[in-house]
Amino acid sequence: MRCLVRSLQAETPPYFKISKRKWLLHNRIRGMPKTALVLSAGGMFGAYQAGAYKSIAELAPPDIVVGASVGALNGWPIASGCSPDHLIDRWLDPAAGDTLKLFPNHGWSFLGRQGWFDPAPLRAQSERILRDYQPRIPFGVVVIELPRLHTRLVEYPNVVAAHLQATCSIPLFLPSVRIGAKRYLDGGLFEKIPIWAAIEMGATRIIAIDSMPKVGKWWLHLGINIAYAFKPRRQYPRDLDLTVISPSETLGDTDDAVYWKRANIERWVDMGMRDAARVLSAAALMSR
Repeated sequence: MRCLVRSLQAETPPYFKISKRKWLLHNRIRGMPKTALVLSAGGMFGAYQAGAYKSIAELAPPDIVVGASVGALNGWPIASGCSPDHLIDRWLDPAAGDTLKLFPNHGWSFLGRQGWFDPAPLRAQSERILRDYQPRIPFGVVVIELPRLHTRLVEYPNVVAAHLQATCSIPLFLPSVRIGAKRYLDGGLFEKIPIWAAIEMGATRIIAIDSMPKVGKWWLHLGINIAYAFKPRRQYPRDLDLTVISPSETLGDTDDAVYWKRANIERWVDMGMRDAARVLSAAALMSR
């Protein structure tokens, strides 16, 4: 299956077009088994997701894709029919490291600095992804609505580039994003893996990729733990078929999560492929 990239029409195979009304009706039918791929936050560790998806696409191709933070940037092309190799190539391209750019005079704004990351590259990347790909299966992105910190699920075709930017806008490090009359922040703030969103979209089986390990200074862990303490209390169906794929080895430190390095990308992609193949094979054996 090749990738539906509008800017590469020569490589795009024909596909059936249906009206948005029929498309939405078709994908709201309950009672049909649906597999959802749920992608977590993780910065540059998102390359691990690309590797894991290569194994998932072969063993359990998804019917629904949901993402938070970098998971949404991976999820939009995947929902568009992007091949695993194409997604991996995107991560191997040094341009992948341009999404997070520190201001020259970076630092806390309340100390007179510019802030930490320039939002312009992230905004440009979000616009390119939205322009170059078009989902063929249901896609959802999770964002946090200000000021009450409500978690929101936005589903295609209602997703705009600003939603992809907002879901990656880490509090204190990137500014919130205005969409209409409201502002939004990082969708992985309270729940790094938005399993609830896949359930809401009708998934009966969920394969989640957790590429957000505990990295960084103690104060960063403290802030994350405090944020998770405010996450909504959710009850999942008892018969939910849930498989979580997570790194079998340490991915790296805080700098690795921010700065692109080809050696890291290659290692994470390979680890993702191996971990996903192992976990899915074990799950298949247990279900027999």
